[in-house]
Amino acid sequence: MIKESFSKNPVLKLSFDFSLSVISFCEGLEQERKFLLARQLLRSGTSIGAHVVEAQNVESRAGFIHKFKIAAKEAEETAYWLLLSEYANHNPGCTELLARVDVLNKVIGKIISTTRKRNPVSYLLSFLLV
Repeated sequence: MIKESFSKNPVLKLSFDFSLSVISFCEGLEQERKFLLARQLLRSGTSIGAHVVEAQNVESRAGFIHKFKIAAKEAEETAYWLLLSEYANHNPGCTELLARVDVLNKVIGKIISTTRKRNPVSYLLSFLLV
């Protein structure tokens, strides 16, 4: 059921693909014995997509916005951990992941702001048709 939704919903696909990239990056951190950074980044980076998925089945507009706000917070936390990794000595570069989490956060922010103005169902339908 969820798998079919990814092809129809760009934010689901974007967040899922980002989670897969975070998992791969964290596996590399663990190989370098950067366990604390890997654990924190794995939790926040994969949580973004989990909250986007949860938002698909909420019962109200407020619930929808709430789930996306949590996803936005997780994206900000993920950016923080990626920046730490970027600037810490002897860690692999993560410039691409930083750019992708920025895009993801902008999309999530746009969904939140648009949903506040419109009916979430009509917004998702218009988002899917673009």
